[in-house]
Amino acid sequence: MSTLFDIAGRCALVTGASSGLGRHFAKTLAMRGAKVAVAARRLDRLDALVAEISASGGAAAAVLCDVTDGASVRAAIDTAEEALGPIDILVNNAGITVAKPLLEQDEDDWRRVIDTNLNGAWRVAQAVARRMTERGSGGSIVNIASIAGLGTMASIPAYVASKAGLIQLTKAMAAELAPNGVRVNAIAPGFFPSELSEDYLATERGRATIARIPMSRVGELGELDGPLLLLVSGAGSFMTGAVLVVDGGALVGHL
Repeated sequence: MSTLFDIAGRCALVTGASSGLGRHFAKTLAMRGAKVAVAARRLDRLDALVAEISASGGAAAAVLCDVTDGASVRAAIDTAEEALGPIDILVNNAGITVAKPLLEQDEDDWRRVIDTNLNGAWRVAQAVARRMTERGSGGSIVNIASIAGLGTMASIPAYVASKAGLIQLTKAMAAELAPNGVRVNAIAPGFFPSELSEDYLATERGRATIARIPMSRVGELGELDGPLLLLVSGAGSFMTGAVLVVDGGALVGHL
């Protein structure tokens, strides 16, 4: 049991690591002994995160990456593998939202969200999976979805669509890549503190939403550690195409 969740010495790439969930995931993996490449567009924040991980005895490297640009994605993976070694674990976390009523959104709002959350996740996952397959080493890909992709929410139509698409992409990739030893799963968080949700949760509507969650609170970031470590370690070796909902009961409570 002591080695069931062991990821020591493995190399992980975490996108969207400059803040929020991505930052937390990177620290969690590093604390468990993985070498972590942290990727995002805000290099100053990544450098601060790398310094924090290094000060705690971990190994990390900052990688500049724009998931909406294929060349940037490929260069980021090259940089990560040159610094830390072949990628065994991908946490596909980069994401944005545009909070506007449907009738007030324009095509640019729609494109920005879809190109980051869905197209970007595809770009990174495909590029990493190709290298895992070519090496014959297999690996684990975890896409960070949302309960918004399983239920729905008002005023974020592109976000809802992107996360629903990401869940289906996860399943399609899992089916195709399983013979190559590449496992692809997703985590669908409910409400957790992050840059994407903090403004909404502070509103009257946000507080009403929290009140309707069966557990009557938002999640704590540490409550995502167990699902993450399950999916990236040997403990989840027979899991692929799974979507783990971590939401305090929000979906079953018909939020």
